[in-house]
Amino acid sequence: MRAVLCRDFSGPDHLEMGEAPEPMPAEDEILIDVHAASVTYMDWLLVSGGYQMRPPTPFVPGTEAAGVVVGVGSKVTRFKPGDRVACLNWIGGFGERMVAKEWKSVRIPDAIPFEPAATVIHSYDTAYYALVLRAQLRAGETVVVTGAGGGVGMAAVDVARHLGGRVIAAVGSDRHAAALRERGVSEIVNYGTEKLRDRLKSLTGGKGIDVCFDNVGGDMFEELARSMAWGGRLLPIGFTSGEVPRLPMNLPLLKNFSIIGVFAGAWEDKEPEAARLAKETLMEWVADGRIRPHVGMVLPLERIREAMAAIGGRTSSGRVVVKVR
Repeated sequence: MRAVLCRDFSGPDHLEMGEAPEPMPAEDEILIDVHAASVTYMDWLLVSGGYQMRPPTPFVPGTEAAGVVVGVGSKVTRFKPGDRVACLNWIGGFGERMVAKEWKSVRIPDAIPFEPAATVIHSYDTAYYALVLRAQLRAGETVVVTGAGGGVGMAAVDVARHLGGRVIAAVGSDRHAAALRERGVSEIVNYGTEKLRDRLKSLTGGKGIDVCFDNVGGDMFEELARSMAWGGRLLPIGFTSGEVPRLPMNLPLLKNFSIIGVFAGAWEDKEPEAARLAKETLMEWVADGRIRPHVGMVLPLERIREAMAAIGGRTSSGRVVVKVR
């Protein structure tokens, strides 16, 4: 089958189109004809050798895709050939066919095209797990989302607004502002040009942040910690700054706020039934128009290097998708 191949961990510039063996579904897996696949920061890290797991090479990257079921394993009960599905796996999405665990897959309502459907699981699962299950966000609470212009950031903005949160979007570039305002966000902070802590103090009237969804890490994490409200929840999601932060532990002690880890991938593996229900809920929200995945760029599969460059350089607002069929 036609696929993107990663032969070593030297980065996106060394990805190439080629032929790969067609995958075969295990007893608890489905096999899909891939129509569209999301390009995530995790994909970028994986092919660059910066992720904690390294598949045997050569492999077909791609963690998240949408398409049509063409085969099912002997123990699969929820899907049949012909079903439109979105699915998640560690690898395989950038090929004409992909396998995924039954519980890491969700049926796509007919009204949702493959391109936005391919972006729901990875980013919105993270946002749902963080804001609904871990932080237990309540309507009226102030939510800061850092890296708000990226795929996971925009998903968090979308979910937080649906839950009734007052969203402050923190971005590193003004180029993301228009897309965020189109989604109803009025309070945007550019931490590349503004003093983050001062702006957050001003925007919250000195009260501080109730919930912080931090994609960036690095030095910013301590600024966010010093901006938390009494009883707040600070959620480390990822470290796109490239630096894992350190924090003086007197800060959560003095304000009685919690630091709550969010690793959605591990949650999916440890609590598959809860993760399955979350996926179904999210697809219902998309179908009803309560959340709106933002696809900032769609490219053919052959332009995977360009798609990866947009992710690595953070030049696209929202998600980047490659069309396979």
